[in-house]
Amino acid sequence: MEFDLPKENSSIIKVIGVGGGGSNAVNHMYNQGIIGVDFIVCNTDKQALDISPVPYKIQLGPSLTEGRGAGSIPEIGKNAAVENIDEIRDLLSNNTKMVFVTAGMGGGTGTGAAPVIAGVAKEMGILTVGIVTVPFSFEGRKRRQQAEDGLDAMRRNVDALLIINNERLREVTGNLTIGNAFAQADDVLTVAAKGIAEVISVTGIINTDLNDVNTVMRNSGVAIMGSAKAEGENRSMSAVQQALSSPLLNDNDIKGANYVLLNITYGDAEITMDEMAEITDYIQDEAGSTAEIIFGHGYDASLGNKLSVTVIATGFASTPITGFEKAPEKQRTVLEDEPKAEIKAPLTSPTETNVWNGAKEITNEQAEPFIKKAEAPVVTPPTVNDPVSYYTTNTPPAEPEVKKVNLDDEVTEQGAINFDWDVAAETPAVTESKVEEPVVPTPVAEVKRYTLEDEVEQQVEASSEESKQVLSPEEQQRKQQERMNRIHEFTSRLKKADGIIQFEKEPAYTRRSINLDNNGGYSSDSNASRFSVDKDANGDVKLRGGNSFLHDNVD
Repeated sequence: MEFDLPKENSSIIKVIGVGGGGSNAVNHMYNQGIIGVDFIVCNTDKQALDISPVPYKIQLGPSLTEGRGAGSIPEIGKNAAVENIDEIRDLLSNNTKMVFVTAGMGGGTGTGAAPVIAGVAKEMGILTVGIVTVPFSFEGRKRRQQAEDGLDAMRRNVDALLIINNERLREVTGNLTIGNAFAQADDVLTVAAKGIAEVISVTGIINTDLNDVNTVMRNSGVAIMGSAKAEGENRSMSAVQQALSSPLLNDNDIKGANYVLLNITYGDAEITMDEMAEITDYIQDEAGSTAEIIFGHGYDASLGNKLSVTVIATGFASTPITGFEKAPEKQRTVLEDEPKAEIKAPLTSPTETNVWNGAKEITNEQAEPFIKKAEAPVVTPPTVNDPVSYYTTNTPPAEPEVKKVNLDDEVTEQGAINFDWDVAAETPAVTESKVEEPVVPTPVAEVKRYTLEDEVEQQVEASSEESKQVLSPEEQQRKQQERMNRIHEFTSRLKKADGIIQFEKEPAYTRRSINLDNNGGYSSDSNASRFSVDKDANGDVKLRGGNSFLHDNVD
């Protein structure tokens, strides 16, 4: 497709919408009107290009996609942009100093082609600002994953990247229809591009030129934006406070920003110097004394008596939270995989080792008696060599030898031939040489012991079984649905700034529906009687009344 931009009429600022979402945003900007800006739409879908009111159009990848879109595949969108890269370079060479590349991340053309177009502009030395949206949660997990990859590619190819999280818009606008929700996203993109572009193109009382914006935006990384409108007596402070607490900031504050671009737009009620001073002083206090504020102002008849404040902060030391960071990859370790053993030194003589040599050595060792290694004490039985007659049992009865034996001597002789044997000491040696027989354990009746925990577990199991029997499936489903509704309500309130403030103001006992009425009395109440029992001077028991000094005048 051929296009022609007359150099004398070409603006130094161009806004390029890439893909379906980016083209819709640029169409909305074109209808709203931004002073001193050229609009261009780039898409692989020829039907979407035909219905666009923007005069300058580029069909990406006519031979690759044949005008039928990228099919939600970012790689096709990237290749389509590469096919038209020469036309894009020629277009940007016509007196272009600043380019806005707007796209919706998550699809095919915007996710794949927008980084390519932005990269071409940055290579040419043009100040390149990316303004992108990330998908709603209901658009699916695949689009979210593709959007994360697209954001990474955009960060590498732009000077400044402004990310609009569509999910945070729901906190501002509430439950809108599908058409109004996407129209609201287009309106936020328009506010961002218009707030930056008209700071340059519109000549105000306090003028800001392109070089001022170039100082703020060049190689600044991720930027954050907040915008709000207010009217009434205190409209300046209300507008700037709401802008800095906007959900579009993704819970970031502008503290630590090196540069702040401030755009103030008024309607029929022109802004006063006091209002201007209030806004700039508040921004300076919030950003810090070292932050440089570059601001411009403009007129918009549609505002009426309202005052619009748009704040764009850049140059942070650390990357601000966008609410759409890529989740860290999980490291998985397979426990079954064993590490391979490393051979530190090569084998010099692997044939010298013989497996059977060890068996031969074991056989040789078994040839030696085992008793030799574990020598047990050898007990030598006594050899009776004394010719004592009482050991002789084979004496012939024909010739009985009569010998007088004293009983005391007999005892002495028995003690002499005993050789001081210690039977108790010999017993372990004899038992070691014997082979131990297997001992059959005697069966013992098992005593079952019951503990308190077992009884409690049985009661709990019984009660749970009873509850399961009592609750019907419909009742269980109803209780589960009530629990899910409570959790959803709690989390949805936490996502909103007003919800967090409400949680801080509401006591915990109120959230838990705990009644603190005086059912049990106050801690200052006392149940003790004021009367006491005592004895008088005569020793009689007497009932005394309360002492007003002790009971009524407590320090």
